[in-house]
Parts: sequence; structure tokens; C-alpha cells
Amino acid sequence: MPSVVANGIEMHYVEAGSGVPLVLVDNAMVSSNPIWAGHPSAYRTHLDAFAEHFHVVLPDNRGSGQTVHPGGPISHRLLADDLIAMIDALGLDRPLICGFSDGAEVASIVGIRSPASVRAIVNHSGYELFSPDPQAPGIVLTRQMLGGHPDATHADLAALTALAEQVDELRVLCERMSLDHDAAQGAGHWQHLLGLTYERISRPHGYTIADLDVIIAPTLVLVGDRDPFCSVEEAAAFARALPDGELAVLPGTDHVLDAASVRVAIDFFRRRLDDPVHSSSRAAATH
Repeated sequence: MPSVVANGIEMHYVEAGSGVPLVLVDNAMVSSNPIWAGHPSAYRTHLDAFAEHFHVVLPDNRGSGQTVHPGGPISHRLLADDLIAMIDALGLDRPLICGFSDGAEVASIVGIRSPASVRAIVNHSGYELFSPDPQAPGIVLTRQMLGGHPDATHADLAALTALAEQVDELRVLCERMSLDHDAAQGAGHWQHLLGLTYERISRPHGYTIADLDVIIAPTLVLVGDRDPFCSVEEAAAFARALPDGELAVLPGTDHVLDAASVRVAIDFFRRRLDDPVHSSSRAAATH
């Protein structure tokens, strides 16, 4: 697997396809490892579909897979700065960026922190932490799931294990995290990563929709109408706050990264790339 030094760490990644560069940002605790193929939170499942149209770069985020985190908290801001540095280190020419769930939070923050770095963004079900309210439903649900209580202050492995015995999706998630992260970074690493991730995703990250006005890249906000973490109403408010935002709602769809959502993302990117009027105005905005 190739790697590049970015923001002080060695970031490992896989790449495929050719053409306009596209950076995919995985959900928390997922990596580019082929073991994630078929999992409903992993871009590895859909690498070939994206690679038919773009030059795809799928990194292992800090602490996940083969990308080692030297220590300390892993904030959304830090992850965004990692990607900005990776884009520069690889010489990617204003790539597209597409993230799911926690990865979508990071993708949008890239657009805030370095507006000229990307040419279009897809935020797929990753905006609940833009709420300043720590009791927002999606945040409370995260604490319940990973901490065992709506007001939990840290991850609770015993509570998660008990829940995983009842929920097949969680059982598979835990199994793959163990097989992936422990093999790459040592026994017990996946549990350490769980704790670091919980710190990041169990409370607002400090950015709000008021910060979206600096994003110059056209941005698609994508959500399933049955997503328990991200509501359609929140998605609409997020899209309206963007200077160039669109909203797409997938009917009968939960919090999942599937073939239908990938098609919507690809169609959005291709449509925006083929828009000469928008391309001209976008180029002017970055000079």
C-alpha cells in the first residue's frame, strides 16, 4: 500500500481509476483494508464504481488501518488538516471529496478550513455534529450505542459488546475492527481507537452551519429518509446554509452507504464537472 507524509504522519492509502481526482473519506473506525468490502459503512465496497469515473484516493484516516496516530485526541479539525496536507503532498489538483457519516463531517470541514482545496463536496449523512446542542438526537443516539447511556462520557466496551450480541450490524463492525486495526497496529488497538473515536463523535465539534458560508465548492447533502442519526429536516437546513448547496433524499433508506447513494454522488460530481458556467465561476473564485 502506498503512503505519503502529511501533517506529520505517514498516511496510507489505496488508489484506483484515472481522471479528475476524488478523495473518499471513510466513516469512523473504517479503513481501506479489503476486509471492509461489503460493509455498509465502507467506501472499499464501492471503490470500483467510483474508479470508473475518477482517479480515486481512499486513505486510512489517522489511527485507522495502517495509518498510525502518535497520540492525543483525534479531532475533526485534525482529520481535516490531515486530508488538506495529503492533497498537497500528493499534488492532487483540487480534488472532489466525498465522505460518509463521520467522514462527511470531516469532508465539510475541509471545505471550511481550505475552501480552494476542493472543487466539489458530497456530505453523505454527516452533519449532526454541526449542531451546537450536545443533546441533539443523533448525538444522544451515538452516546447510547457506544457508551451504553445517553449521557455517557466515554466508550463502554462491555455495553457495546452486549448490544453487538443483539444487533448483527454492530457485531460485524466490532469483528472487522479487531481483524483490521489489531493486525495493522497491535493487539487491542481497535479498543483504543474506539475510545478516541467516541471522544470525537459524542459531542459537537464546534463548527456550526454559520461556518458554511465560506465553502465555495458546490456541495451535495445526501441523506436517507429513515436515517436515525441525521434527519431530513437538518439536511435541508444544512443545504440551505451553503452558498452552493443541493439536497438529495434517498427514499426508504437508513444510515447506510449503498449502491444507490454512490450513484447519486457520482451523478452530482459528473453534472457539476460538466457545467461550464459553474466551472468558470468556481475557477475565478479560487484565484
